[in-house]
This record gives sequence, C-alpha cells and structure tokens, in this order.
Amino acid sequence: MSNSKSQKSYQDLLATLQEIDDRFLSDEWAINSELDRALGYRYVMHVLQSALVSHFEGDPDWPEWTRIVSPTRKFTGDNSDSIYYETPIRGDRAYRITGNLAGAVYTSFTIEANAEDGKYASNNAGVFNDEDLDVDADGNYEFVLGGSEVGGNWMALPEDAGRITTRHYFEWPIPCASDQSLHIPLTIEPLGNPNPIPPWDDTNVEKAINRVVNHIKGKTLEGPKPGHAATPSWVGKEPNYFPTPEMPGDLAFAAVDAAYSLGRFYLEPGQALVMSGRWPDCRFGNVCIWNRFGQTLDYRHRKVSLNRSNTVLQDDGSFRIVVSHSDPSEPNWLNTEGLNSGSIFWRFFLPKGELYPISAEVIDL
Repeated sequence: MSNSKSQKSYQDLLATLQEIDDRFLSDEWAINSELDRALGYRYVMHVLQSALVSHFEGDPDWPEWTRIVSPTRKFTGDNSDSIYYETPIRGDRAYRITGNLAGAVYTSFTIEANAEDGKYASNNAGVFNDEDLDVDADGNYEFVLGGSEVGGNWMALPEDAGRITTRHYFEWPIPCASDQSLHIPLTIEPLGNPNPIPPWDDTNVEKAINRVVNHIKGKTLEGPKPGHAATPSWVGKEPNYFPTPEMPGDLAFAAVDAAYSLGRFYLEPGQALVMSGRWPDCRFGNVCIWNRFGQTLDYRHRKVSLNRSNTVLQDDGSFRIVVSHSDPSEPNWLNTEGLNSGSIFWRFFLPKGELYPISAEVIDL
C-alpha cells in the first residue's frame, strides 16, 4: 500500500522533531549544558502543544479563538500579566468580532502578516486597541474586521493578513495569567458566504499536519541562531544593560503602541542585579524574567514579574528591583530560579510623556 498524503506529512513531522533534536538542541544553537538541553526539550514540547491547539484545526473561513500561551504553554516572550488569543484569518474575508473588556486596562487586536498555515509572521500589519472601539458602560464592544468600510467600529484587513492576535492586560497584584477563573468574552464570526466546512479526509489531514510542521519550524529551526539576529535598538547588546524604552514599529508579534526595553542578565553565584528607575505615565507597565527560550519563569509559584500595582516604590516615587536566586530581603525581588542568565523584558503600553531610563548594577549579596 502506497503512503497516503497524511502519512507523508506525519513522517515530515517526525523528521522535523528529529532535526530539532540533532540541530536546534545542540552546539549549533549554543546549547552547551544539561540544563540548557532540558529546558530546550520543555520549550519544544510547549511549541508542539501550541501547534496542535492553535494550528492543526485552525480554519480562516471558520475561525475560532484559542488561547496562545498559558502557565503550561510558553513561547515568544509570554507575559504573566496578560491573556492572549489568536485565530487564522484571510485578507479577502470579513468577520464580526464581539467582546467585553472584562476589566482589562488595555485591550487590542493585531493583524499578523504572512502568517497563514501556521507560519511565523513577517510583520504586524495594523493594530486596533480599545481607544479605537466604541465600548458601552458594561465594557461590551463589537466591530467588523475586513471587507468594505462600514459605519461605526471597523478595521481594515490587508491582503497578506494571516492571523489576528488579541492582547488583554491586567495590572493585578497577582499574575492574571495564573487565574483560572478569569474569563474574557470574545467571539468571531465570518460574514458573507464562506466556504462550508469540508469533512476530514486525507488531503485535509495532510494540510493540518503541515501547519503543525510550519509552526514548529518557525519557532525553532527557521529562527536565528544565537548571535546571528539583527537586534532592535531597544535590545541591550551587553549583559546587565537596558536601553531607554522605544516603540518597536511593525516587528512581528510586537504591539505598535507599546514601548519596550530588553536586557540580558548574567550573574555569578552570590551576585544580584539591582534595577532602578520610574514607571512612566502609561496604560500598562510591567517587567518579566524569561529564560533563554523566551519563556517566563514560573509565575504561579514564584515572583518572577512585577507591574505597577505590586511594585513597592521609594519615597521619591522611583523603584528599586533586585534580581537574584536567593531572597535578598527586598520588597521588589525577582527570583531567577537559579538561572545565571536569561532576559528581562519591560513593557509600557500607550505611554505618555517621558520614558525613563532603567539603570542596572551588579552587586554582591
């Protein structure tokens, strides 16, 4: 019996996972310790989970929202103080979206270009945030996405639209992403006369597995190797340094109306990184620690992030945040979980006025 299309794509998936083991989780991607490799396998499992949850059965003709990241599914710089959803869409279609702010301090919808069939987006192609929406007194909203412009809430769709990402940010004393009771009402329905949903057959399963392969490759083998990526000006080039926050432009999976600053920490045993600065006037602000794979550390059980609601300020309104493995008996302690290196990411949404520099100093505990 000859191989079916779905069997061929399944074999491609297995071959991709083997190539990830041979190359991505090796010296080629600067994986040079047992811990690096273990964290790398966990990262790959999270990406595979995402591929199956969001992309295997994703249909731009009949889209459905799926939560992108969670406490047990992390990648691409997730955030403990935000809930994200995504769904595939088509640039030649129109959709109606309804929702409720649910108490979020910031809500937005971002179009990801050239992200069809599970591929990594080339850039973002537009954002629609809650300032663009007519929201009623109860937090409800509705808008049309794509098609001919209509009165009221409407967001254009470019031809290369492949996915839409939602952001729902909360400044709570505890990370909203760990709250299992938090529900964000959100719907999407196609307008016009979309194609009927076809029954599953060999061809459709083949395409679905191919989407899984595309997603996994986009977040592993097709990504830049350490030291080979062109870095934006808001990314620190040296360890333990943070550039002044800047807007990211149309960078894929970034929010065009936020200012970012990313620094890489490196600490010897017994050392701590002290970060000092001021929260700007903005809609939302927070800081998170990531491991080398762009995954937040365990915000369910340790303090690995801070926002403006749970940062203890000094008398002059500034903050002092200490990053270390052991508890320094400081109110604003971020736990590295024993990692001697990783990334620290700052986000400031809809900032107004001055964006303050973030100073950093390595000290002995």
